[in-house]
Amino acid sequence: MSIDWKSDLRQRGYRLTPQRQLVLEAVDALEHATPDDILVEVRRTASGVNISTVYRTLELLEELDLVSHAHLGHGAPTYHLADRHHHIHLVCRDCTSVIEADVEIAAEFTAKLRETFGFTTDMKHFAIFGSCEKCTAEATSVGSPAKS
Repeated sequence: MSIDWKSDLRQRGYRLTPQRQLVLEAVDALEHATPDDILVEVRRTASGVNISTVYRTLELLEELDLVSHAHLGHGAPTYHLADRHHHIHLVCRDCTSVIEADVEIAAEFTAKLRETFGFTTDMKHFAIFGSCEKCTAEATSVGSPAKS
């Protein structure tokens, strides 16, 4: 996917600085990445960048709707490009894998929340924790008798 971040920023009155470009490239490459993960990726190219630069840059890029974050557990949020489709994060507690599910899968649930409580959901920040198919199968096979 080709992204014209330079034009996006310029239209909003900002420049695409080297640090902003490196952070955007890291977010794009890593998909669901914490600020620390992004810093490690950025430092492959620019060793002088520090964590406060990454946080400030992510904050600005989120205000400009270029990146979005979600909380996928305890600790720092993870970031991904905002122009991706909105999705729910299914987080496996066993292997920590993250599955992206289209928000439409929760349409009945969000409609019920709106109908019952007048509550409008922001599903792009939503994470559901459980066990992925592989980990569930492994847990089931550990508990079942051995095959002969």
